[in-house]
Amino acid sequence: METEEQDLNEQGQPQHFWIPGATTLGVVCSDGVILASEKRVSYGYMVMSRVGKKVFTITDRIGAACAGMVSDMQILVREVEAYANLFRLDAGRPIPVKSAAKVMSNLLFSRRLFPYITQTIVGGMDDEGASIYVLDVLGSVIPDKFAAVGSGAEIAVGVLEEGYKENMTVKEAKELVFRAVKSAVSRDIMSGDGVDFLTITKDGIQEESRKF
Repeated sequence: METEEQDLNEQGQPQHFWIPGATTLGVVCSDGVILASEKRVSYGYMVMSRVGKKVFTITDRIGAACAGMVSDMQILVREVEAYANLFRLDAGRPIPVKSAAKVMSNLLFSRRLFPYITQTIVGGMDDEGASIYVLDVLGSVIPDKFAAVGSGAEIAVGVLEEGYKENMTVKEAKELVFRAVKSAVSRDIMSGDGVDFLTITKDGIQEESRKF
């Protein structure tokens, strides 16, 4: 037994698993919400795709932006979208943003032993106005005015901290988000190749892609 433990000590150096990176942001504006993520999909030292999509619509007023495994993002968003449709049919009104975030939280927590490898920002517009919620892999729900997740978050959040102002317009927030992602991409090898935006206002959701 002691020999086995010694072997483990000699060979059991910390193992680093390759987790897909991203730079994903959310910002609350005076007239809506901006969700954004860059387009690179990487795994370890390999760039798997330069046109990956990490922003998703859930309803015509709610969206999500994710960092992590693309497959996990996709199945998680599809499940929340299905619950949102059921809520609308049952209650006769659109699901609130906070409720959509809570549904995602429950799905993430139910998988806590075999978690979805994803960090998510859920945002949108409802009767209470614009809001975003940040969720980790275990389903913690944290409301905020702006947020960044993913491998480039530490760099991007500094730009958001410096530039964010209360009651920013959508146009101002979009330029701030673009600068934050561009700053992160310059230092984070797992992020790059352009930015996808979801702009959510009372008029609906608009999708846009922009190159650096």
